[in-house]
Order: sequence, then C-alpha cells, then structure tokens
Amino acid sequence: MSLTTVNTERYAQCIAASRRVRWDIDRDVIRARRLDLSKPFLPEGLSRIGRLEFLTPTERVRLSQVQGRTYANMFGLVERFIGIQMLSCSRRHWFGDQVALEALVRFSDEELKHQELFRRIERLAADGMAPGYAFAPTANAVASQVLEASTWAVLALTCHIELFTQVHYRQSIEPSADIAELYRDVFRYHWQEESQHVILDELEWACENARLTPRARDAAVDDLIALVGAIDHILQQQATADAHYFAHSNPRAFSTTEAERIAAGVLDAYRWQYIVSGMQVPRFRQTLIDMTTPAQQQRIQAALLPLTN
Repeated sequence: MSLTTVNTERYAQCIAASRRVRWDIDRDVIRARRLDLSKPFLPEGLSRIGRLEFLTPTERVRLSQVQGRTYANMFGLVERFIGIQMLSCSRRHWFGDQVALEALVRFSDEELKHQELFRRIERLAADGMAPGYAFAPTANAVASQVLEASTWAVLALTCHIELFTQVHYRQSIEPSADIAELYRDVFRYHWQEESQHVILDELEWACENARLTPRARDAAVDDLIALVGAIDHILQQQATADAHYFAHSNPRAFSTTEAERIAAGVLDAYRWQYIVSGMQVPRFRQTLIDMTTPAQQQRIQAALLPLTN
C-alpha cells in the first residue's frame, strides 16, 4: 500500500512520541506499591455512584473499587483484540513504508505491555479486596468474536475505545485528587502511550475506509453495530456479577429495592464508560460522519438509543 508523505510523517511522529514516553511497569508505574483500599479507584465522573444516595461513604468507596477493578480488567480484555488487529494491519506495510511498519510494531508491543500491567493490577486488587469477585469474559474468546467482524468495524471500535481512554483520563481521573495514587498512576502512564495509538488508529481506519466499496462499507456499519451490541452484552453480565459481589461482600444487607438500584446503577455506569462516552467524543463523531452516509448514521444512532435511557 502506498502512503503519502504527510501520512509517513504522522507515523514518524508517533514513533518519536513512543520513544519519548516509553515506561517500565515496575520501575515507573508500580514501584513496589500496593493499591490503597482506603480510597476510591474510579472518580464520580466515571462511576456515577453519587446517584445511589443511600450508600454510606465507606460503601461508595468500596463500590468505586469494584468498578475500578473491572475498568482495569476491561482494558486488559480489549487490548488483546486491539493488538492482534494492529499486527494484522502491519501486513499492509511489510513491503512498503517501513516507518509505518515500525509504528504499528511499537503499538503492538505497547499493547502487550499494557495487558501485563492490567494483569498485575488485578493481582494487587485480589490481594486486598474481599474474595468472590469474578471477571466473566475471557480475552481470547472476545478477541475471536470481535475479529470475525470486518476490519473497518474493528478499527472503528478500536478508535472509539482509545479515544474515550484519553477523555476519561483527562476529564475524570487526572483531576481527581482523592482516588488511590497507584490506580491514578496506572492510567496516567497508560494514557501517555495511548495518545499515539489514537493517531495510528485513525490512520489505519482511514486507509481501510478508502479501499471499501459503498456496499462493503454499508455492511461494515452493520458489523460495528453488532460489535457495540456484543460489548453491551458483556457489560450486562459483568454489571450483574459486580453488583452481586458488592452486595454480598458488604457488611450490611441491602433491601431488594436497593440491590436492584445498585445493579441498575452499575450497568448505567458501565454503558457510560465503555460505549456512550466514546460515541460523544467530537473527534470520533466527526470521523464517523465523514466516513458514513446520513442513513448509516441514523442506523448507528438508533442502535445506541436504548443504551442511553
């Protein structure tokens, strides 16, 4: 595949940034620390726990930690298929632009490192939190399902995920002084490398979009809608599991109404975190508008509508 000089320069900029921010899990991030279980993990802007006014301050901290544990695990999950997809995209550059190839190889290497980071955080969480937590989806099973979709749809989902990563950190995690320090640092370092990944996502997605016929792109839009539905199915299962874990590990019993509100609140937060917030990022919305027809945009909006109510 031939690339323009401008695009080659953008790949080169990503390489330079990757070299500049390169970090090590033990030396830079964890630094022999443990998660501070006296503090929340996720800030209110992501956890939405403030809507559950009947929870005590201590219970709000604990529910934030449950959500934060799943938040880290979800990133470990999606980075499996993201890494595989980017290695697949690198084939386009094997006998072409070696700058682009290096950028995507670095991308994949960083995604492998991020997966290990989130495995480490899960072990630290398990060491301090009550037993009984379960993260239901498995990375390989989800990756196999996602990668059956068209490349256009997978790249769209990848760009969506890595854009909301940026927004979540800058708007919610970074300014929240009360969350656990190690937890904040995990996502600070993660954000530093994901900043380059978003640019590469956009470059590869644009390349894929340019090669599609209108009919193939229309089918790819259906694939994207199906992928969002599959993600929502995972969120429904995990929200139920997390609400059950929180309620059954809590020292006081909740009423039936309270338990139902907790479950609904966790699902609402997860849909906001992993689907709705990303779809509202102006950069993603504009890219999607530029690549699709009004009718296709309406199909996407109709699919999203039940998740926002």
